[in-house]
Amino acid sequence: MNWSYRNTVLVLCTCAFFVTVTARLVISPVVPDIGETFSVSTGAIGLALTGMWAAYALSQFPSGLLGDRFGERTIILTAIGGTAVASALLAASPTYVAFLLFAIVLGGAAGLHYSVATTLLTRLFDQTGRAIGIHVSGAPIAGLVAPILAALAADRYGWRAAIAVGTAVGVPIVVVFFLRTRPTEPRYPDRRMRDQIEPSLLSQLLTRPSVTYTTALCAMGAFTWQATASFLPTFLEVGYELPGTTAGLLFSLYFLVNGGVQPLIGALSDRYSRDAAAAITMSSGVIGFAVLVGGEELPAAVAGVVCVGIAMTWGAPLQSRFMDVLSDSERGLGFGLVRTVYMTLGATGSVAVGSAADLFGWAVAFGLLSGIMALSLVIIVTNTVLSLGY
Repeated sequence: MNWSYRNTVLVLCTCAFFVTVTARLVISPVVPDIGETFSVSTGAIGLALTGMWAAYALSQFPSGLLGDRFGERTIILTAIGGTAVASALLAASPTYVAFLLFAIVLGGAAGLHYSVATTLLTRLFDQTGRAIGIHVSGAPIAGLVAPILAALAADRYGWRAAIAVGTAVGVPIVVVFFLRTRPTEPRYPDRRMRDQIEPSLLSQLLTRPSVTYTTALCAMGAFTWQATASFLPTFLEVGYELPGTTAGLLFSLYFLVNGGVQPLIGALSDRYSRDAAAAITMSSGVIGFAVLVGGEELPAAVAGVVCVGIAMTWGAPLQSRFMDVLSDSERGLGFGLVRTVYMTLGATGSVAVGSAADLFGWAVAFGLLSGIMALSLVIIVTNTVLSLGY
């Protein structure tokens, strides 16, 4: 098969997503060192990370508007370049307050990429599920690589070098993306952005049944993703009494499975249906979290992690479903809006599951995640039955 320009764009968008995720993930392994440098608590560093993730979620909506106004290529380059610069500033932070502010800037810059890149890929590919599945794989690849790069850099040069990894991987991708992609014409260069932020219009879009349905499923998926990313290693250490190294390897396995299965689930959603592919991911989540809660030995942990890795590929079919139900003129605005909504709701996963673990233990906390994925599966099945007229 001949290599086409659209495949180049897909690969570079995936690399760009890898950059924006890596820049955020390299912070977590060096949280204790950052706190020691600035003489602040882990909670204070957690506040900075919360600000970063909140800024990431909130920038999804305006990114779609900016893509329509200035062209997708410009916004993607801005996102990668902004991420690289913000990582450098964060690494050089002289005080905790500066660190907090630069973390928020990093989240906002990184958040400009995904919605715009997805809209661009939807225009280039007929099989959007497969394309989005490949694009999404940039995140789990980053999850696999970023902690290793951060640990190596921190061990040799300190925590500032670990955070600067975001700059090191970002700069080359900015250059290659600039050189290897063509300018994209703005679809609505004369449309005033404030005219599109009419509350009644946004409300009409969000309350459209097909959009509401997909947003609800994505919010539940994002809730479980956020909680898993935050607490899976801790659960494995506490619940299974595994060494930190083993728990870290299983966490890497989670990202490896997730990245490898994303394109397959996306392709299945193209060939059969979005809901059928999403149902596979939710079923895997119900089983995976239940196995993790009920198991005691390493084989159970491995099996549970593999199933959970498959479960977290829900993004490929459900995000493709958004593109199916949004018109071409709505995709830039609409996809950014729903991303902000469901990611903001999903961000509560860390707080909810962490609180549940404190109050009731880790088994109950992770059992909650199995229950949420079961609820998602029931909603999908019910919708399918109703749509068939039974």
